[in-house]
Amino acid sequence: MVPGVSRHPEWLRVRVRASPEAERSAQVLAALGVDTVCRSAHCPNSYDCLGRGTATFMILGTRCTRDCRFCAVPAGSPSAADPGEPDRIAEAAARLGLTHVVVTSVTRDDLRDGGASHFAAVLRAVRRRLAKATVEVLVPDFGGDEGALEALLPSPPDVFGHNVETVPRLYRTMRPGAGYERSLRLLREAHAWRDVRTKSGLMLGLGETEAEVLQVMAELRQAKCDMLTIGQYLPPSRRHLPIARLVPPEKFAELAAVARDLGFAAVAAGPLVRSSYRAAALLAEAAGSSSARD
Repeated sequence: MVPGVSRHPEWLRVRVRASPEAERSAQVLAALGVDTVCRSAHCPNSYDCLGRGTATFMILGTRCTRDCRFCAVPAGSPSAADPGEPDRIAEAAARLGLTHVVVTSVTRDDLRDGGASHFAAVLRAVRRRLAKATVEVLVPDFGGDEGALEALLPSPPDVFGHNVETVPRLYRTMRPGAGYERSLRLLREAHAWRDVRTKSGLMLGLGETEAEVLQVMAELRQAKCDMLTIGQYLPPSRRHLPIARLVPPEKFAELAAVARDLGFAAVAAGPLVRSSYRAAALLAEAAGSSSARD
């Protein structure tokens, strides 16, 4: 059960189906000592993704230097960056037969560039191992380090993702240490890279108003964000922020239509949508959209 919700509606129930494919994927990841955000963030889609032979790799440890009240990833003092991790990520992607590789990380405010150089090392390793694969990164805000993005320029990703997560009014409660304008600036600067599509995500059900959500969507487009995901916030435990409301599927459909009218090249919206869920399909939608990279 979701804390604060007495009973899940049918459209929010996750049917866990173990499969030989999911077991094999989990074994590959465990054997290589590779972490995934699927496991660390208690993603409801993890079995589905593993069954498809996909996962979102999480680099730079499993402890975050921030303590956002919506996130299941534990906060604390992280370990030093592992120089062998990029090659393990590339090997895991190869063993899983991935054609689209998604990489994210915990927030590392303890590192000078917020971990950008480590992301760059992972990108280089994956491209050496899987030259034909597309690569997507979902990055933190790098602490606002103005030179962080330069580390990624020699081997830029195909998709640069950074989630704004919620509306500005809720940042102080939800995202201590983060800045809404900082996030918009990061997306705007990454969009200027050649052949790189930008992507962001929102959670609903934290107390935001519809007007605030529409304003954030409009401001993301003003920042030239190409792709958008919108999902339902589900508190990982009782110590996290309580859920304010459950948003029905039809409202997500309405917001998706608005987002496309605003000019987003690809949109995924629904109660169980997460920022990296079926990421390859979203990239394909963006690539085929006439509004992409305007």
